[in-house]
Amino acid sequence: MGRSVSYPTGSVVAFRLLDDGEDEDIDWAYECLVEEIIDATRAAFPSFQRFDGWRGREDRILLRNAFVDCGISTYCGLAAIWLAERDDAQYWEADFYMPRTARARHWLGQVSGRFIDLLGELRLVGRFSNGDAIFERSRSACAAGS
Repeated sequence: MGRSVSYPTGSVVAFRLLDDGEDEDIDWAYECLVEEIIDATRAAFPSFQRFDGWRGREDRILLRNAFVDCGISTYCGLAAIWLAERDDAQYWEADFYMPRTARARHWLGQVSGRFIDLLGELRLVGRFSNGDAIFERSRSACAAGS
C-alpha cells in the first residue's frame, strides 16, 4: 500500500509542495510555509488564535478557534494544510453543555472554498489502488502563474 501525507479524517485540505525543485533548505521552506499559513489564515478568519499542539504524531496544529483546528502535515515534500473539527477534551466538554458539532460543521462548510483558494496549489484528483495519490495544479494556482 502506498503512503501519502496524513491529515485528520473529515478535514478540509489544501495541498502545497514544499520543494519547488530547487536546491533549497527544506526546513527553511517549511518554516516559511508555517508562517504564511498563520498570517494568511488569521487575516482571512480573525477568530483563529495561535496554538501549538499535535493530533497524533503527524498532524501539527498551528491555529485554533472555538470550533476547528488549523494545521499542517507533511510527507516527502508535500504539505497538507487542513481545517478539522476540534477533537480535544475541552471542546467535547463544552459540547456536552452547549452542542458545538453542528455549528462547527456549518462553519467548515462556509469557509472551505475560501480556505482552499487561499492556501491550495494542488488538487487531489484521486488515488491508485495501491494508495498512491494523484494531484493536479489548482485553477487558482494556474491563474496566478504558478
